[in-house]
Amino acid sequence: MKRELTVHVEGRELRLSNLEKVLYPKAGFTKAEVIDYYRRVAPYLIPHLREKPLTIKRWPDGVEGASFFEKQCPRHRPPWVRTAPLFSERRGRPIEYCVCSDLPTLVWLANLAALELHVGLSPYREPDRPMAVVFDLDPGPPAGLAACAAVAIRIRELLERLGLLSLAKASGKDGLHVFVPLNGPATYEETRALARGIGRALESETPDRVTTVMRKELRTGKVFIDWSQNHPKKTTVAPYSLRGTPVPRVSAPLSWSEVEAIAREQLTDFDAFLSPEAVLRRAEREGDRFRPLLEAVQALPFASSPRTA
Repeated sequence: MKRELTVHVEGRELRLSNLEKVLYPKAGFTKAEVIDYYRRVAPYLIPHLREKPLTIKRWPDGVEGASFFEKQCPRHRPPWVRTAPLFSERRGRPIEYCVCSDLPTLVWLANLAALELHVGLSPYREPDRPMAVVFDLDPGPPAGLAACAAVAIRIRELLERLGLLSLAKASGKDGLHVFVPLNGPATYEETRALARGIGRALESETPDRVTTVMRKELRTGKVFIDWSQNHPKKTTVAPYSLRGTPVPRVSAPLSWSEVEAIAREQLTDFDAFLSPEAVLRRAEREGDRFRPLLEAVQALPFASSPRTA
């Protein structure tokens, strides 16, 4: 018998369906458990989604089935789901993005099997103002997460020399993300110049371990620093979002001591470390490690002359 029920979440009525469907077959993790994870992680996740256009990635038949990205907020959405129209040059018309600023919207999205939640670096009202700089680190096999962690530490060191605080999180797959909170006036030209400059400096120092070239055939055994993510049209998976991995993993904030442990290969059981329950335990114990991304105000050095970066 299919499990369906109507629930009330913060005054909104939601009909949840197919709760028994297994979305992560290797772990036996059901849609009901996905919804429950997002309900419990909401206090830490929603602040990172608030006021941002949302791109979702859905697995209606589970992670072993087909998936698809969705920018246009589904037309069958409840009337209380907020949207943000942003013009698409490719489509020649605005796209109505979902905006997830509350728990009912998050539960509704989870019920759609929207396992992954991706956001850009700008609020929808100021699409050309980046609130952070991001370094997306992607290892080319046989390099792995330990190699990414070593590069992340080097990025942090260079940022510290510039007087900038940085934060790390696991992508939830094979890579890492390093964020620099700004929350002040900045342009994408400036943030991209900083990320590109640091990436190319590390590539110049250790060309056998780091690359800024996207071509996969040139990335074997190296960590690719993707500085091009600093663009108004690009998105990155949100902190605390699930990933469409064989077993449920989370794109989880990391302390720098954890990044150092990963680099030393002292932390290797990532299925357990990035599991929904483990991430929830850390968040409930420590709060949102990524809160500085929303609150820290930092000025970019060389902002008046981005090329200097």
